[in-house]
Amino acid sequence: MSDIVQKLDAAAKKAPVVPVLVVDSAASAAPLAQALEAAGVTIAEVTLRTADGLKVIEAMRKAAPGLIVGAGTVLSGRDVEAALAAGAEFLVSPGMSPGLRAALGGREQLMIPGVATASEAMTRAEEGFRRLKLFPAAVAGGVPALKSLAGPLPHLKFMPTGGITEGDVVSYLAQPNVFAVGGSWIASQADIAAGNWDKITGIAKRLLAPA
Repeated sequence: MSDIVQKLDAAAKKAPVVPVLVVDSAASAAPLAQALEAAGVTIAEVTLRTADGLKVIEAMRKAAPGLIVGAGTVLSGRDVEAALAAGAEFLVSPGMSPGLRAALGGREQLMIPGVATASEAMTRAEEGFRRLKLFPAAVAGGVPALKSLAGPLPHLKFMPTGGITEGDVVSYLAQPNVFAVGGSWIASQADIAAGNWDKITGIAKRLLAPA
């Protein structure tokens, strides 16, 4: 098992809730990282959906060295290289394409690709991906889908993301094939933009309390 997979697994064991962050301004990065770290969050995914996404990754890593910061919405080879150059420790994509996989150049262990079916999960596993994202989780079957996949594919571990609410977290984390749960509502784009750091810390603490 690669170092990053071991690192993610260890961090997720401590705090299995992963904020999926859409951050408009790099000025928000440091206080956001500190707010998440104060709640006990160990892993954060910064999406590349905004112009400052790469700067946010770099700034969050500097502000909270103990926080594992990855890049989400990685869609191309350019995204891969830019995210890694910015200091992203892992990568997340909504799916996988031949071009994106080729761009990884043997670095599949860094990527958590999205899958929605058993066939996609089996294919990604054959290609060398070690952890997968069930996406969009609610549309792809949610907890019942994960229960169904656990029987024939017990060796695969998932980070379900997409359409998951706070009330769903406990049931997702109860599944043996789930290593973490991701969600953008943990630290919403609006709360980040408004600087609601105490609110973000409170939500994350509440989610991690039963974990």
